Amino acid sequence: MEQRVKKLGLVLRQLRQARGWSQEELAERAGLHRNFVGLVERGSTQVAIDSLFSLADALGITASDLLRQVETPPASASE
Repeated sequence: MEQRVKKLGLVLRQLRQARGWSQEELAERAGLHRNFVGLVERGSTQVAIDSLFSLADALGITASDLLRQVETPPASASE
């Protein structure tokens, strides 16, 4: 479980940075507190389902797409 929480944080950070947004901007767009976004990105807290949907909506993706990215294993160097 802890690995998934950390992976979610990493995926969120990558998506946010790809858009050129600060944590504060993502938090504002999602209706969440910036400190909470930081905790999620560091994998320091679990995310309630309503917050997960808010983050995904703010990023312009579905919650299922967000979770799919968390569940997808990284490609190996041999592929």
